[in-house]
Amino acid sequence: MIGTFDGVHAGHAALVRRARERVGPGGRVVALSFDPHPVSVLRPGREPALLTDFATRAGLLRALGVDGVERLVPTPDLLDMTPGAFVAWVVERHRPVVFVEGEGFRFGRGRSGTLDDLAAMGAGMGFAVEVVGGSGGAGGVCAMMSDGSLVRVSSSLVRWLLRHGRVEDAASALGRRHRVEGVVTPGDRRGRTVGFPTANVSGIGTLVPGDGVYACVAEMPDGRRYASAVNIGARPTVGGHERRVEAHLLLDGDRLWPGGDGPEYGWRVSLEFAGWVREEMRFGSVGALVEQIGRDVARARGIVGGEASPGVTPRAEAFV
Repeated sequence: MIGTFDGVHAGHAALVRRARERVGPGGRVVALSFDPHPVSVLRPGREPALLTDFATRAGLLRALGVDGVERLVPTPDLLDMTPGAFVAWVVERHRPVVFVEGEGFRFGRGRSGTLDDLAAMGAGMGFAVEVVGGSGGAGGVCAMMSDGSLVRVSSSLVRWLLRHGRVEDAASALGRRHRVEGVVTPGDRRGRTVGFPTANVSGIGTLVPGDGVYACVAEMPDGRRYASAVNIGARPTVGGHERRVEAHLLLDGDRLWPGGDGPEYGWRVSLEFAGWVREEMRFGSVGALVEQIGRDVARARGIVGGEASPGVTPRAEAFV
């Protein structure tokens, strides 16, 4: 299998299943994954925001049944190979017995190589070609959206859904919730003054959903999980301009930050997006904002309140 496999969505899972079936229990499934995205070389600055970094992508592919994941660095020389030269290069390195690809698969310079070309090369080089799915991208898999429509799954679709706050629909296309990872950093400490301290999560290297409030599950480096209400945006009510990701962790009952073991500055934490709460809004006063945050917290608790690790309390000093 060859591609970027960004997000490792349901279509990619269909490819892996078919490859696993094709080679049998004794065979070896290998995915060649471009990283960074080839567009970053072909049209720098116009590459899409990634859904997964390479390490996450490789882990997800292995969990689906891939035996080996090789990183393909898209150098200008590699991307300039003719379709025939590229396939010959792959065959020399891996000696595949079968290529398993989606119907949208293209390869070689300018994506000029087609599946018919690949099949013709296979006849001469000794490998088969297995095509999975309907029209379009990897696997040809469709996912049902919240409005009842069926749409073909692709990495581009998932990015669009996330940018529009549709994290539940993105989860349907991915086969799991979208997840980002960052570092807890100091903020302006405004949240604790109004009773809703937040952990500022910075340095996120993958796609952050569109501005708004979300129900999330925050996971600490040791695996502890907290139901959370997460705000993404510039905080217009308090005069903010910088886009931030701020997580308010929800404790059992009505408890708020009494101290204990929990995330500290510098910890890497992940946020798993479970549901949309509301869009970002400008309020007429801080009091009105606080009232709305209370409603946001209640709604987020209703979505993910049962997913926290039991008996853990975050340390107040790590929140602002």
